[in-house]
Amino acid sequence: MTVVEIEYCVPCGFLTRAEDVQHALLTSLGESLEAVTLRTGDDGIFVVRADGDVVFDKTEDEYDVDQIVRDVRDRV
Repeated sequence: MTVVEIEYCVPCGFLTRAEDVQHALLTSLGESLEAVTLRTGDDGIFVVRADGDVVFDKTEDEYDVDQIVRDVRDRV
């Protein structure tokens, strides 16, 4: 089963975004996922990894919860 990690910038206030992604993943793919964890970070980071592979990085992609869920689904 897939492990998803959401690393987010605490000083930037990205907790709500991270929780939104976590909720969407658990709602859509919960039975296919082993865990969806939140990891604190800084320096503007917002990265979603599935089994260690980056599926979303805010420095490269536009924030779209639905697209993140689709990208994780492709790896499950």
